[in-house]
Amino acid sequence: MKNKKNFSGFIFIGICIIGLLLYSTFYSGSRIEKLTYNELITTIKTKPVESLQIKNSNKVLMITGTIKLTNSKTSAITEQKFQSFAPNVEGQYDEIKHIAAEKNIKLNFAGQEGDILGAILGSVLPMVIMVAVLVFLMRQQTGGKGLDFGKNKARLDKGNKKVTFADVAGVKEEKEELMELVDYLKRPDKYQAMGARVPKGVLLVGSPGTGKTLLAKAVAGEAGVPFYTISGSDFVELFVGMGASRVREMFKEAKTNAPCIIFIDEIDAVGRQRGAGVGGGNDEREQTLNQLLVEMDGFNDNSGIIMIAATNRPDVLDPALLRPGRFDRQIEINVPDREGRVAILKVHCRNKKLESNVNLDYLAERTPGFTGADLENILNEAALLAVREKRNLISMVDLDEAIDRVVGGPAKKSRKHNEQERQVIAFHESGHAVIGLILDDAEVVQKVTIIPRGKAGGYVLMTPKEEKNLMTKKQLMARITGLLSGRVAEEIKFDDISTGAQNDIERATKIARAMVTQFGMSRLGTVQYEQPEGSVFLGRDFNSRKNFSDTVAFEIDQEVRNIIDECFAKSKEILLENASLHDLIATSLLKKEILTAEEIKSLFEHGMLPDEYQASIKQDDVNEDIIDNEEEVVDADFIEKDNN
Repeated sequence: MKNKKNFSGFIFIGICIIGLLLYSTFYSGSRIEKLTYNELITTIKTKPVESLQIKNSNKVLMITGTIKLTNSKTSAITEQKFQSFAPNVEGQYDEIKHIAAEKNIKLNFAGQEGDILGAILGSVLPMVIMVAVLVFLMRQQTGGKGLDFGKNKARLDKGNKKVTFADVAGVKEEKEELMELVDYLKRPDKYQAMGARVPKGVLLVGSPGTGKTLLAKAVAGEAGVPFYTISGSDFVELFVGMGASRVREMFKEAKTNAPCIIFIDEIDAVGRQRGAGVGGGNDEREQTLNQLLVEMDGFNDNSGIIMIAATNRPDVLDPALLRPGRFDRQIEINVPDREGRVAILKVHCRNKKLESNVNLDYLAERTPGFTGADLENILNEAALLAVREKRNLISMVDLDEAIDRVVGGPAKKSRKHNEQERQVIAFHESGHAVIGLILDDAEVVQKVTIIPRGKAGGYVLMTPKEEKNLMTKKQLMARITGLLSGRVAEEIKFDDISTGAQNDIERATKIARAMVTQFGMSRLGTVQYEQPEGSVFLGRDFNSRKNFSDTVAFEIDQEVRNIIDECFAKSKEILLENASLHDLIATSLLKKEILTAEEIKSLFEHGMLPDEYQASIKQDDVNEDIIDNEEEVVDADFIEKDNN
C-alpha cells in the first residue's frame, strides 16, 4: 500500500513538471521583444538574425525572428527573440524577402491555419493538463472511485469492537425499550402473531453525555443485523440536491440488506424546522429533510428498516419528523440518579486499578447532576493523576482531586493571593458554608477551598440532601440565601464588598426572576409572564411581543427585588447569630486552605478539627486516669489510717 502511494506521488510530480514545461514553451512569448516595422528592418540589416517566420492572419503580417549572440569571453551562445506586426500591403513582404536573401537568413512562411493551431495549443493545452491533474487528485482522495458527491456515506458497522447492553448502566428503562427492538429483529413471529408492528423510528433525546450514542452502539452489538451509522452533517452539502441523493442511496442499500438498522447521530443538523429563522430556510437542508420524510413514510415500502436517531435539541426538529409513522417512539435519557451513578462508576472501573478503600457510593453522593460522560472523565482524570504521582493504585485523594478538576479546572497553586484577598475569600466561602450548616432547606456542604481554580478564587461544593425532581419555594429561597451569603459575609466582616460575588448574584437573580415570571411563586399570582429563551435562528424571540404591560414589568422587577432583599436579610441574620462558627470555619480555612465535609461537621459539632478533637479525647482519658489514680491513693491512705 505504501509503495502504491509513493508511485502515485511520483506520477503527480511528473505531471506537474510536464505541465510547467509546456507552459514555459507556449507562453515564452512573454519574453519576446516587440518591434515596429522600421525597427524590424533595421534589426534584420544590422544584427545576426538566424531565422524569420512570417504568418499572414487577417491581412496582417506577424514577423517573428531569432537573433543568436555569442559572448566573446565565455563563448556562450544566447538567443533573443523579437516580433513585429505590419499591414499586409504590397511591397512589404518583398522587401523583407529581399533583405533576408541578402543576409542569408532562413525564411519561413505560415498561413492562417498554422496561426490558429498554435493559438489553440497555447491556450487550451495548459487548461487540459490542469483539469487532468485535478481529476487525478480527486480520484486519489476517493480511492479511485471518481466523483461520488451523491453516494451513500452511511458506514456499515462490522461489529469488531462490540458494545452490549452490559456496558451501559444507569438507564434501565431506556435499555428495556431498545431491547424490545432487538428482540423483534431476532424473533418477529411472536409480535406478528399479536398483530404488533415494530416502531419505524426511535428518537433518543437527552442532554450531552447521557449515553445516547452508547445506547445505539449497544443496539448494534446486540441486534445481529446490519447496522448503518451516519451523522446528520454528512447529508448536508454545498451542492443542492446532493443530500437528497445520499438519502436515496442510503435507503436503497438498506433495502437490499433488510432487516437492518440505520442510526443517524445528531439528526438536528438535517432535521431542523423548515422555513424558520432569520432569512428563511436552507434549500439544500430542506430538500434533504423532505427526502428523508418521504423515505421514512411515503409511498415506498421500507419494511424491515428501523431508524434510530439521537439529538439533544428536540425542540428544533421539524414536527413532520416527529409524528407517528416516522419516529413513533421518543426515549428521554435523563441525567442518572444516585443509584445510576454508582452503576456507571462500576462499569467504568472495570479496567481501573483502585485502592481497597475507594468508596463509589461516596463518589456518587458527591456528583449529583453528573452525566455518564462526566463520571467516565472523573475516573480517567484520577488515573492520570495517579500516574503523574507515580502510584500503582488510584486513591480517594486522586478521585477527590479529579472531581474538583472537572468542576472548576486544575488548581492554580502558582497564583498566590495576598493576605487581604485570602481573608476576603476565606470569609466569603465560609459564609456559604454556615448557611449550608444552619438553614434547614439548604444544600449539604461537601467541601470548601480557597485554592484558585479557573476564574474562581475559591468555591464551596454543596449537594442536595436528597435528589428530587421538584423544587419547592422554600428550597429555592434557601438556595438564593446561600448564594448571597458570601456577599453578606464580606459586608459583615470587612464593612466592604468585592467583585467576588458576581457569579453568585447572577445565579440568584435568575432563580428569583424564574420564581416570579415562570413558576408563579410571588404575589403576582400563578401567571407565566415569560418563557424559557428560544433560538432566534428558529424564528423565536426575535422582536417578540411582550406578554405584559409596562406596569406589570415594573411589578415583576419589584417582586424580584423583594425576593433578593428577603433572602439577603435572612442570610445576614443567620451569619450574625453564628458569628463564632463563621470565624472558626474561616480561620481553619486560612490555615488548611481545604476543608472536607468531615472537618466542617467536626467544627460545627465540636468546635475543632477532627485531629484536634481526637487528641482532646485522648487527653481527657489521660486526665481521667490520673484523677482515678489520685482517688485510689487517697482511698488507700484512709484505709491505712483506719487500720491504725
